[in-house]
Amino acid sequence: MSKQRNLPVVPALGGEASLNRYLAEIRKFPVLTAEQEYMLAKRFSEHGDTDAAAQLVTSHLRLVAKIAMGYRGYGLPVSELISEGNIGLMQGVKKFEPDRGFRLATYAMWWIKASIQEFILRSWSLVKIGTTAAQKKLFFNLRRMKKNLDAYEDADLKPEDLKKIATDLGVSEQEVINMNRRMMMGGDASLNVTMREDGEGQWQDMLADDRPLQDETVAEAEEAAYRRELLSEALSSLNERERHILTDRRLIDEPKTLEELSQVYNVSRERVRQIEVRAFEKLQKAITRIATERHLLPAA
Repeated sequence: MSKQRNLPVVPALGGEASLNRYLAEIRKFPVLTAEQEYMLAKRFSEHGDTDAAAQLVTSHLRLVAKIAMGYRGYGLPVSELISEGNIGLMQGVKKFEPDRGFRLATYAMWWIKASIQEFILRSWSLVKIGTTAAQKKLFFNLRRMKKNLDAYEDADLKPEDLKKIATDLGVSEQEVINMNRRMMMGGDASLNVTMREDGEGQWQDMLADDRPLQDETVAEAEEAAYRRELLSEALSSLNERERHILTDRRLIDEPKTLEELSQVYNVSRERVRQIEVRAFEKLQKAITRIATERHLLPAA
């Protein structure tokens, strides 16, 4: 007999008007211990137990909402972001392999983010945002990088900021200019949208808690460990000079200058920069390949 792999129905989310009720409802679901989660995942993966799947899904709905809140700045309804994230969560539960040794939240986080990001890209298609890997990376990192550079509200970036963003993300300066203008034209929703007409209360208040979410804390810790492991393995794909230059330029607290490294290798500063960029591109490809092979990333 074939397994039944149907996934459960999550609590109803009828739109922005019912969002506060939904957020309050999902907080009632208990957080699972590692042992409980493992046993439920085994029941679902081996026997198609949909009750077990339901418990796995509902115990992580708060994680979906938390992640979805981080994408509010793209001007889309929070309820829709959460709905798309829930779809990603259910796909993560469906493909989760408990015997691999990490928690569901660590694995499902990739699926949740991927589902939300694909939805945002589809919704922003009216401004013809590209769908290549580089364009996706630019789209989802530009806001953060502008904020770090204190250029969040700038319609046109300063030359030095433009160059840094283009170099760090491996795209042309013109692509950064085009994406920045498209996003500025699209408009950002306030990061503190109120729930009621009187201006009292904000959506994120519904998730406020004096204690951190256990599943989020575990996920972040395990994700950090896996990222370190992935980085270490991916670095082994570089030759010694590439690894040394990339490490000294991007992976230490006090990066060395191009001039310092040019003297070490007796080459020009421009040559060091070229090696750094090439090594960074190779590193990104290696990380993506390794993560996909380990089923930490959804297959393309």
